[in-house]
Amino acid sequence: MAKGLTIAVKRIYEPPEKADGARFLVDRLWPRGVSKEKAALTAWLKILSPTDAMREEFHHATAHSDAAWAAFRKEYFAELDAGGDEIAAALAELDAAAKAGPVTLLYAAKDEERNNAVALREWLGRHWK
Repeated sequence: MAKGLTIAVKRIYEPPEKADGARFLVDRLWPRGVSKEKAALTAWLKILSPTDAMREEFHHATAHSDAAWAAFRKEYFAELDAGGDEIAAALAELDAAAKAGPVTLLYAAKDEERNNAVALREWLGRHWK
């Protein structure tokens, strides 16, 4: 993340706020019970979400233990590092939005501290200089 860039993380079930800035859903699956209008998205960047297998493995890990969280992040970061054209395009879209103002990464998970949006923000913090 370049200096001065603001990236927030928020559950998609919380109402949109002006302070959210550009709102990006970073889940592979569309959240239940949320209309596209209600979501008020800038874009749905599902390419930046973990694979279904990775998501399911972490979801079924016992109480999202520290070990499970560390393993999930390691695998997810490796996936992001491997990149590809689609991931690069999504990251460029995020970067352009972040340079223009605040960005909010949206997720549907119940766990507010251990989810892919939190992990993605951590990864971005390490890679955007």
